[in-house]
Amino acid sequence: MELSRQKCRRHAFREAVARCMECNGFFCRECVTEHEDRLLCSDCLLKLAGKSKKKFTILFRSFQLSWGLVCLFFLWFFFYEIGKFLLSLPADFHDGTFWTRMSGVE
Repeated sequence: MELSRQKCRRHAFREAVARCMECNGFFCRECVTEHEDRLLCSDCLLKLAGKSKKKFTILFRSFQLSWGLVCLFFLWFFFYEIGKFLLSLPADFHDGTFWTRMSGVE
């Protein structure tokens, strides 16, 4: 059948202007879009997007996990070094007597 005589699969009163390359259905201007040099309906576009999304999900999750572990290590190391620094300070610094000696008031 000719394209000029077809009606949109979703909108029965609109004439079709394109054919989806995946499902071969006829659609109006609002129902098709160009994706990778092909005209696709929204249903087929969602199917293609879902397939490619699943491929990257595992890779993305493993990247997130490894990045989270690296960040956790750096945070631990940062606070470990702060703790070592605080332990290296003299005891009179912690007691408050260090500051009174520095200001000259005793």
